[in-house]
Amino acid sequence: MNGWRPARVLAVRPESASARTLVLQVPSWPGHLAGQHLDVRLTAPDGYQAVRSYSIASAALRPGPAEVEIGVELAVDGEVSSFLTGEVRAGDVLEVTGPLGGWFVWRPGDPAPVQLIGGGSGVVPLVSVVRTHAGVPDAPELRMLASVRSPAVAMYAAELAAFDVVWTREAPPGSTRPPGRLDAELLAATTVPAASSPMCLVCGPTPFVEHVAELLVELGHDEARIRTERFGSAR
Repeated sequence: MNGWRPARVLAVRPESASARTLVLQVPSWPGHLAGQHLDVRLTAPDGYQAVRSYSIASAALRPGPAEVEIGVELAVDGEVSSFLTGEVRAGDVLEVTGPLGGWFVWRPGDPAPVQLIGGGSGVVPLVSVVRTHAGVPDAPELRMLASVRSPAVAMYAAELAAFDVVWTREAPPGSTRPPGRLDAELLAATTVPAASSPMCLVCGPTPFVEHVAELLVELGHDEARIRTERFGSAR
């Protein structure tokens, strides 16, 4: 256990109409790998506590004083996400523990191509991989495919612009692809081929992750090379 530690909010940045990035100053951060997450604990005056997990968007960091970014999207009836996206301000202090998770990660020493696939706020840990990958000399090929409802809810839009985006309900003006669900044909056309044995990291809501994982297997990808991170709606 890493234990709970204070984290001062340095900045709150809007990412979309319903999401924010929180920049946290953590004096004794143990370091993290690209793809990991942390837990945030809120305590009410009456002692009631709520804990939720949020993916880290920052590039991998070594132990020591750190500025750690997390991406938070407002969830329907989300008691923690509503507070973090609507009420938290710079200067506030939160309690965090982490980093957590050692399976859904990318390590710079891995020579295999990297295929990232994210649905909705599932792009947050993938952005951490992209940022980490950018700082690694002679890094392997990396591709990312994001599935997003509309431009209004796209998180990290500037970074997504460098990759393939599937708009499921509303596409931006000038888009060459009409809105629609991610299918096998589109997946095959926009991702690293199975023959290259990429490491596939898939993150998003459970139905999305299961759908994509099944399509990848149908396209010939080895199940052992597909790592998934899924979440429900209560965040």
